[in-house]
Amino acid sequence: MEASKILPMLKKKLAFLSGGKDRRSGLILTIPLCTEQTSMEELSATLDYLLGIPSEKCKARGFTVIVDGRKSQWNIVKTVVLMLQNVIPAEVSLVCVVKPDEFWDKKVTHFCFWKEKDRLGFEVILVSANKLTRYIEPCQLTDEFGGSLVYDHLDWLNKRLVFEKFTKESTSLLDELTVINENEKGSQAEKDRSSESNILPSFDPETVLQTGHELLSELQQRRFNGSEGGGGGTAWSPMDDELLAQPQVMKLLDSLREQYTKYQEVCRQRSKRSQLEEIQTKVMQVVNWLEGPGTEQLRTQWGIGDSIRASQALQQKHEEIESQHSEWFAVYVELNQQIAALLSAGDEEDLMELKGLQQQLSDVCYRQASQLEFRQNVLQSAHEFHMTAQDMSQQLDGLLGMLCADVAPADGAAIQQTLKHLEEKLKSVEGALQSLREKGQVLLDQMSTQTSFSYGKDVGIENKENIDHIHSVMEDMQLRKQRCEDMVDVRRLKMLQMVQLFKCEEDASQAVEWLGELLDALLKTHIRLGDDSQETKVLLEKHKKFVDVAQSTYDYGRQLLQATVVLCQSLRCTTRSSGDTLPRLNRVWKQFTVTSDERQHRLEMASAFHTAAEKILRESPELAELMVDVEAYEEVETVGKGLLDRLTVPVIFPDGSEQFFGSPGDMASSAESIRERMKLVEEKRFLQEEAEQRLDEEALEAGPRES
Repeated sequence: MEASKILPMLKKKLAFLSGGKDRRSGLILTIPLCTEQTSMEELSATLDYLLGIPSEKCKARGFTVIVDGRKSQWNIVKTVVLMLQNVIPAEVSLVCVVKPDEFWDKKVTHFCFWKEKDRLGFEVILVSANKLTRYIEPCQLTDEFGGSLVYDHLDWLNKRLVFEKFTKESTSLLDELTVINENEKGSQAEKDRSSESNILPSFDPETVLQTGHELLSELQQRRFNGSEGGGGGTAWSPMDDELLAQPQVMKLLDSLREQYTKYQEVCRQRSKRSQLEEIQTKVMQVVNWLEGPGTEQLRTQWGIGDSIRASQALQQKHEEIESQHSEWFAVYVELNQQIAALLSAGDEEDLMELKGLQQQLSDVCYRQASQLEFRQNVLQSAHEFHMTAQDMSQQLDGLLGMLCADVAPADGAAIQQTLKHLEEKLKSVEGALQSLREKGQVLLDQMSTQTSFSYGKDVGIENKENIDHIHSVMEDMQLRKQRCEDMVDVRRLKMLQMVQLFKCEEDASQAVEWLGELLDALLKTHIRLGDDSQETKVLLEKHKKFVDVAQSTYDYGRQLLQATVVLCQSLRCTTRSSGDTLPRLNRVWKQFTVTSDERQHRLEMASAFHTAAEKILRESPELAELMVDVEAYEEVETVGKGLLDRLTVPVIFPDGSEQFFGSPGDMASSAESIRERMKLVEEKRFLQEEAEQRLDEEALEAGPRES
């Protein structure tokens, strides 16, 4: 009976051999009854299978059966005990019924077992789980009975399935290999007849051997680990040689290795004979094709094309030729390996023939491969040459397009960028021409060595055409490049003039902006008139320098605008900005002139005012009694009032627009300063008038006294 046929029953764990032994070295058979109804048929089948596992020697020592009735009823336990008489009557030495905590009727159970003792043929005892160690060592009991023996039912079942599968496959394979090896000892005719029918066994020997070795290693490992179990006693594993017949596995492996070695030799001899015949046939096929159709294909291919498309077509054709050759070269590689293998393990009578075939095959294949590689190199160089020529032609076309297009950049920066781009394109063309020359020379060198691979055919005419074409392409590109260089020189000069034009226009606009800024500064910051004549003189000097700067800026702008006119005439183009810039420059300059004149006039009036006022107000010891003329006071008053009136009047530009100096607060501050000084002069005048009146009075008083 095989485990695979009753696998569902075995998975239920109705009974099991844990691997434990009793004190007589008999195996322990455990029947764990559960609360559910146990099928006696399945239990009987399980026991039949388990009892077929141990050896006869092991069975002779008898079994100790543990019936675990803690979760079952007494009538089921009784039925199982009675069933043991029919299943294993002679092998049972002792039946230990593990009673539950709530014990059955003692009288009934004792009476029944005692009554059946003689008929059963074995002793039946009732025992609690904790007292089971009186009959069996704890190290031989599993953990459900308080023991330390480790048992994994699913693991045991998996190993059992592997063992039975190996036993079945190895036995069948051994028979097949024996038949194959015996047939090989017969006559040559019998060998030929049996070569196809019996050469392949039903199972893969390597797989079966590997399975056997893994199984044997597992058995030995489990046995080794089990021998170091706890408790000080000899531990037992259910995969021991008495359960899974470890010697049987070793015997099967030895026999299988022996027959498999013979089988391998048989296969080797057969393979050697067939290989030698096959090699001879294939070698002649390869040689005949390479020296025939292969050689003829290469003879018809010598051109290099006159364009990229033509060279690509030739490369595609060559790839087709290479593809056909590759199939035969693959056969050559395979044949060479086979010949090398036969030479390393061949007989003396085969060595000379094999070496001759190998040498002939290698000579033909290497010669053909060299010719294919040379042709491929020539085509690759031609393709690169044509690609470089096309790339250079496109670059020249692009450069020529730039040179023929009108130059209408927006500003000087755009011209500089365009000029830089033009120079880069020219430099790229020079690099492309240099690359074309190098690739052309490589191709010419290859063409000069092509005659040696011509198979006796005269290729001089074709080579001359190819060489003339290469020289023609390089010369044509050189001429086109030279024409473009001449045009670039002309364009470069024109663009540099345009850069100058834009620079002059830009600088002229900048001059207008600067002049406007000077005007704005004059109106907003040049406000003070000075607190005395000395400060006013300093402000006058600064104003003159300020006007000189503005005059220089205006002159600079005029010169730039005159230069733009000259450049536009040279470039035959109308300027776009000078026509607007010149009126703006003149307009700002007129506004500045009016404003600076007004500023000059106000400073001069302020200077006259402060000078006259200081002449009246100065105090010197030697001039203490000096009397100021009335005209001087009137001059100060007149100039001061005129200056105050001037401060309230805006600057009127030629276009009629008006603009005040500074803010109203600034003007008020200047006016207040003038008024303060006029007030001081008025006070001085008042004091002088009082002094004159006093003198007159004193003179009148002195007259009567003298009389």
